[in-house]
Amino acid sequence: MPFSIQLILLTFFFQLELTAQTAPPLYLFKNHTDGYGMYRIPTIIRAKSGKLLAFCEGRQSLFDHGNIDLVMKTSADNGVTWSRLAVVWNEGTNTCGNPSPVIDETTGDVIVLVTLNNDKVFVLRSKSEGESWEVPVDITKDVKETDWHWYATGPVHAIQVKHKPYRGRIVVPCNHTIEGDPVHYSHVIFSDDSGKTWKKSGSVSSKDTDESTVVELSDSNLMLNMRNSDRAFPCRKVSKSIDGGNTWSVTTFDTTLIEPVCQGALLRYEDVILFSNPSHKSQRKNLTIHASKDDGKSWQKIFTVHKGKSAYSDLVSLDNGTILCLYETGKILPYSGIVYKVLPIVYTKP
Repeated sequence: MPFSIQLILLTFFFQLELTAQTAPPLYLFKNHTDGYGMYRIPTIIRAKSGKLLAFCEGRQSLFDHGNIDLVMKTSADNGVTWSRLAVVWNEGTNTCGNPSPVIDETTGDVIVLVTLNNDKVFVLRSKSEGESWEVPVDITKDVKETDWHWYATGPVHAIQVKHKPYRGRIVVPCNHTIEGDPVHYSHVIFSDDSGKTWKKSGSVSSKDTDESTVVELSDSNLMLNMRNSDRAFPCRKVSKSIDGGNTWSVTTFDTTLIEPVCQGALLRYEDVILFSNPSHKSQRKNLTIHASKDDGKSWQKIFTVHKGKSAYSDLVSLDNGTILCLYETGKILPYSGIVYKVLPIVYTKP
């Protein structure tokens, strides 16, 4: 039953409000529709006009390789209605995936970093908020070491730094393996000229890091929050950068943010940082939002998005101040398609 009175949640800490009970999730990309057997790897951004652009991989099976296309839907009314499915990138039987989109605030361009066959890295650009796309640009030589093997961008939204000294820098979370070693390492790539040229950071210090998500902190430094394959500590790993993502600190464990080895998403929301992931030590279920008012030093659970099976997710703030969560779910496995839910979380200034 919807709340008739606003419930102020942890007001001594967050200035977030739950305004009403959330509506049930709605499918945005449902398996066995629009020519694809399966949809995975969701990510979402909001353009300068307020238009939402939701991306994912259109697949024929659960496998992470093969004939996979990058597809998209858009919404001009905060997710109430959505466009028909559009294919952004199709390279025949190749794998076009791992989308990591960002809006360049200088130009308004939509920029999406993607990989081809988890090997080469490309930049996709739209000057029309997704209505049309330029020819993909291969930047592999600039962002991949010669001994790096498997490579993935995101998959989650990228960011553009808002404050000096690196204001305007686009930062994309990535990960890779090294030839002859299946262990993953996180890193980022970045651009200081609206995505025209790109550089890579060094790898983080810890192996068993993987898909990551990045956020700008209140002191203009960056925090990288990483999937962690070390099951001795079933929680996220974290590293920070004081030089705009060029280098990263020694990784630490964030024992509050438990995980079953899965992707997660950070979002700067006013002066609060939100984080979504399946909050469970061994299973992909219980998708949860945590919030931090102190740059990730501590976290409070504020909302359970989905108690059942759930996996990859992304977060975006809407024009009306609420939050939309895009995520994978299903009954037997969390891969029946990608749903979205507008969360009744609203920021109120102290």
